Amino acid sequence: MPRVNSLPGVPRWAALAAHAVPWVVLPSSLWRVALVLRLPVSDYGPGFGESLYVLALSAVSEGLALLTLGLVRPWGEVVPRWIPLIGGRPVRPLAAVVPAALGAVALAVIWAYAFRSVGGGLDSGTGPGGMGSPAQDAFLVLCYAPLLLWAPLLMAVTVAYYHRRTVRPSAGEQPPGLPQGRQERLRARYR
Repeated sequence: MPRVNSLPGVPRWAALAAHAVPWVVLPSSLWRVALVLRLPVSDYGPGFGESLYVLALSAVSEGLALLTLGLVRPWGEVVPRWIPLIGGRPVRPLAAVVPAALGAVALAVIWAYAFRSVGGGLDSGTGPGGMGSPAQDAFLVLCYAPLLLWAPLLMAVTVAYYHRRTVRPSAGEQPPGLPQGRQERLRARYR
């Protein structure tokens, strides 16, 4: 079983899901980089400005995917010290949950619409899907299909984070997350 780094109290499935998100975004990012490098992934060749946009989209997508790790790592509970003004302060749960949940909903809408459009374009030979030969189109779909997992993985990790950070334990139950002494040491480290 692979070892994943996460805080104590984070369910293993949530840690695995959080670590999976950057990997499900990576194939589409690499496809876009291959497009810019004029590798034979498409018959379409973007211009200079469009190439910059495509590279920026890949970098931003991967950066946003990596933010999912904050829901299972220490920097999702205490702001790292190096961040000006707020470094060392605890992260309020809703400050992470609201953007993550809104992001998951937005991703679900975006990718559902995009795949509906691409599917229509591949069938008719027009639209966003018809970018090259049938093999190139199949490779495009293969690289972009994992993005359909981004929204459900992000939402599942967000729900686990919210539950871990806000639900109070019953009498005699150990609270989720870091033990109190470890939480204080973590805060001191980021101050």
